[in-house]
Amino acid sequence: MVTLVAVAGAAQSTRPAPDGTPLVAQSAQGQAPANALAMDFPDRELIVGTKEAPPFSMKQPDGTWTGISIELWRQIAQELGLKFRLVEEPSVQSLLEATARGDYDLSVAAMTITPERERSVDFSQPFYNTGLGIAVSLNRMSIWREIIRTMTSLGFLQAAGALIGISFLVGALIWLFERRHNEEFGGSAARGLGASIWWSAEVMTQASTGHRGPRTLAGRALAIIWMVVSIITIAVFTASVTSALTTRQIRGVVSSVDDLPGVRVGALAGSATLDFLVRERIGYRNFDRVEDGLNMLSSGSIDAFVYDKPLLAWLVAQKFSNSVEVLDVTFEPQSYGIAMPTGSRYRNATDVALLEAIRSEKWKQTLFSYLGEKR
Repeated sequence: MVTLVAVAGAAQSTRPAPDGTPLVAQSAQGQAPANALAMDFPDRELIVGTKEAPPFSMKQPDGTWTGISIELWRQIAQELGLKFRLVEEPSVQSLLEATARGDYDLSVAAMTITPERERSVDFSQPFYNTGLGIAVSLNRMSIWREIIRTMTSLGFLQAAGALIGISFLVGALIWLFERRHNEEFGGSAARGLGASIWWSAEVMTQASTGHRGPRTLAGRALAIIWMVVSIITIAVFTASVTSALTTRQIRGVVSSVDDLPGVRVGALAGSATLDFLVRERIGYRNFDRVEDGLNMLSSGSIDAFVYDKPLLAWLVAQKFSNSVEVLDVTFEPQSYGIAMPTGSRYRNATDVALLEAIRSEKWKQTLFSYLGEKR
């Protein structure tokens, strides 16, 4: 259900000109151009849509709103002498749809500017540049689960298949060389091939008892080569598997964006994150709330949760610091903007006021107070 929250902006004041015509007063900082920009806005209380997206827009228990985006819009509204009231929407999708219909004059939250969204609404200049981040569980997986995951991975299966294939090939060659000269590998083709392949597997795993072996010069030459190659191959293979297991135990299953295709990924339904996951062909599970996804991450039901990094970092720090961490990686650059109905006559005025606001000392203080950032 839509909740209305009234927030009064700074009121405009007027003074009569010599001919009696009311003139718009200068802003608090004495800049006449700022009030000139206000003339592009409707001459009424503006309806501004928003949704909860900490730390950019947060609803307090008393119904008031705070957050980076809210503070930015208040700064703009105060500078221009605009009055407004905030209206809450349950999701970014519904917020954008209502803005596109003209239900709101503007919308402020943590809305990523994307080509798809730009088709339905107008966006202001970006006021915050960021990217996607990855949250992972702090609870390390058991060694047995790591072993199973490693042994069922595509790389492991390919390596094991290659070893088995080479073993079969060596066994077949030994049979061709020895079938007429060695009764151990003679007899029917099935019997001879079976014995040769078994001997090849024994040599590869260094489990041969030495009670049988090739007798021909070609067979023995091949056997020597296979013994040396198999020792080196098994040693490298064993070291690789051990290293992979150790690394995963230390770093976890996910340590970068490259690990996402092979793990269970969660994402917020309707978010811009889905565009990236679909484009990269990464399977994912939808969640209606970020908190739901992080709870599933904490319980081990998913391996990673992908979302806008500043929002993810804020929520983890506030509620999941003991069970979840955000990796020190940022990818898929994103920008946040203020949304307006398509063709809004006050888009340019919003851009100018926004660009002035984000160059101010007050904006730097806002970012520092919420995110600890110095820009």
